[in-house]
Amino acid sequence: MIELKNISYEINGKLILDNINLKIDDRFVAITGPNGSGKSTLAKIIMGILTPTAGSIIFNGEDITNLSINERADRGISFAFQQPVHFKGLRVGDLLKLAYSGEKNLQDACAILSEVGLCARDYQDRELNSTLSGGEMKRIEIAMTAARGTSLSIFDEPEAGIDLWSFQSLIKVFEKLYEKTSGSIVIISHQERILNIADKIIYLKEGKVERYDEGRKVLCEIGQGDSRACSVLNDKMN
Repeated sequence: MIELKNISYEINGKLILDNINLKIDDRFVAITGPNGSGKSTLAKIIMGILTPTAGSIIFNGEDITNLSINERADRGISFAFQQPVHFKGLRVGDLLKLAYSGEKNLQDACAILSEVGLCARDYQDRELNSTLSGGEMKRIEIAMTAARGTSLSIFDEPEAGIDLWSFQSLIKVFEKLYEKTSGSIVIISHQERILNIADKIIYLKEGKVERYDEGRKVLCEIGQGDSRACSVLNDKMN
């Protein structure tokens, strides 16, 4: 369980996050909201990429506010960037080994990568550099994050930069990850198909949590839910 207590983040005199208080312990939580609402900033603060101006972060009962990225990763937090980082000299196969924390055979590697439309037989010796397209890098990073199966897996707009076929496969990846892992999945997304499979949705606006509730309720409240389903839901609530 991750808990954010009075988290604020300010840069160059601009307040990006304003006194955020959240407890995330559901299996699948999506974070959505308008552009510039602080979604990616919030995710990076959880991972330790950014340091909050104020507040504290509690993960599984431990205050991790001052822990480094590596220390948080050791505690069981994974992060997939919106724009994956290239690593000259590091091969896909090396990344596979790191994700699995040990040796795995080619069949195991193919199984993980095939879910996002890639096969280790073709990619294990490829370097994680500019010879790989943005879409390829994105799929590799998503597969590796899913492979780790940590207590908390964070995906920052995983649909960005991938084609339609990959997006359809991406939904299946998250559904399988949901079934297999006992940890929590947090996804930042605008995509309705991703939001529809979330247990809970956090809706950010201007750096504040506007809504945090069951996915279908939030979608109806922000005008993105199925009209018939929202009508039934409103009838039940009234």
